[in-house]
Amino acid sequence: MNPATLRITEIFYSLQGETSRLGLPTVFVRLTGCPLRCGYCDSAYAFHGGKTMDFDAILAEVARHGANTVCVTGGEPLAQKHSLALLTALCDAGYSASLETSGALPIAGVDPRVSRILDIKTPGSGELAKMHWDNLAALTAKDEVKFVLCDRADYEWARDLLRERKVNELAPVLFSPVWETLPPAELAAWVLEDHLPVRMQVQLHKILWGEKPGV
Repeated sequence: MNPATLRITEIFYSLQGETSRLGLPTVFVRLTGCPLRCGYCDSAYAFHGGKTMDFDAILAEVARHGANTVCVTGGEPLAQKHSLALLTALCDAGYSASLETSGALPIAGVDPRVSRILDIKTPGSGELAKMHWDNLAALTAKDEVKFVLCDRADYEWARDLLRERKVNELAPVLFSPVWETLPPAELAAWVLEDHLPVRMQVQLHKILWGEKPGV
């Protein structure tokens, strides 16, 4: 029995809406709290509140949904000190685990069995100054890097960073438009025009169910 606890906003079962795991039935464990305040945040309801759960309760709730794929998200999961141990516990239990993280906190201590989805904050996010750039050196081929783009200026910034730092050689790269802000067709045209080695994605869960908690 692990006596550690975490503050949990929600645990729910849905389809993965992003990354290379797009469309996979997944259990999401959303931790409470985040040190960032991105202008386009779609999970601000996870900044506060939630309930305290021990590892046994978290693992039991995850198991109840009967899926092999688990995504630990937030908020910013790494802001809670026991999040690393939870990720290891999920892997030990046989789950295929991924972590969605803002890029503001170090990822080097994350269990190597976990696929780390690392955001790189753009100028349009309003939180570029909080990026922990040493995270790039910790990436492996099983991780993924995500740029959430607000507009053309964000796109050009991300394109130039991609080329200068050869980010796609560190891990697969995802370009995602901010929901209902940057038209996906425009981003698609820019990616094709510049022949970028990235995967463009849209948020499947929002297309299916809209912008609301627990989906």
